[in-house]
Amino acid sequence: MSLLYALPGNAAFARALCRHAGWQRGELELHRFPDGESLLRLATPPRGTVALACSLKRPDAKLFPLLAAAATARELGATQVGLVAPYLAYMRQDVRFHPGEAVSARVIGGLLGNAFDWVVTVDPHLHRIHDLAEVFACRTSVVHAAPELAAWIRAHVREPLLVGPDTESAQWVQAVADALGAPCVVAHKQRRGDRDVSVRLPSLARWRGHTPVLLDDIAASGHTLIDTARGVREQLPQPAPVAVVVHGLLGRGALEALHGAGIIRLVTTNTVPGELSAIDVSARVAQAMAALGAAGG
Repeated sequence: MSLLYALPGNAAFARALCRHAGWQRGELELHRFPDGESLLRLATPPRGTVALACSLKRPDAKLFPLLAAAATARELGATQVGLVAPYLAYMRQDVRFHPGEAVSARVIGGLLGNAFDWVVTVDPHLHRIHDLAEVFACRTSVVHAAPELAAWIRAHVREPLLVGPDTESAQWVQAVADALGAPCVVAHKQRRGDRDVSVRLPSLARWRGHTPVLLDDIAASGHTLIDTARGVREQLPQPAPVAVVVHGLLGRGALEALHGAGIIRLVTTNTVPGELSAIDVSARVAQAMAALGAAGG
């Protein structure tokens, strides 16, 4: 028997996972006290292989309920407990850039890696860490969204030119470009702060008439995509660019600012719930979940 519990906000993704994997849904209840503490209850008794579905946008308020659910499932009889975190937070800080800083990737890896038997995620934001096994003590599986991104672009964009806003995006851009047989370029980004970003693009003159598709793994403030869109439009005024993002973490006002920069449409995968999540990656996430669950059973 395999049970999947959804933390609040993750019900739709969890239903899709169960449909694809043939798992059963477990009922989980979460109550917030006025002082901010949480009371968690597994209304469905855990048994056999158990997994928790929780996308970790704005993770701080989610981590205690997640850890409490994992510990409770194990205490009440689960033989193994896994985590499906379509978006995995805290991976950007993978070294100590300044004295005294916490290396958050190693902190979250230790925290979750010791609480779970396995973790499934989609395209984590890795730079100097090349494999989640470097920071997670448990088994891990990384699902790549490139096939789904390519399928969406093929269906909705005529003559795409894929544009990566920085060298960190090159891995996604090249994979999608190869799948589409489309041209691609990668810009150089200089970041001076969370909202202070400049992007320098190569010449795009040879691709006049192509639709620029800005492709990145994360959109949060939107400033990287905004600066990239402005640079693209200086060289290719028409057609207007489209943006395709794996994880949509957009803050307040970010979407309006992106449209203001000339981006005609922004779509994301459903790793983070939201109205922009037009690209479904649940089928291959379910496949990875089922494989890890079976391997540990």
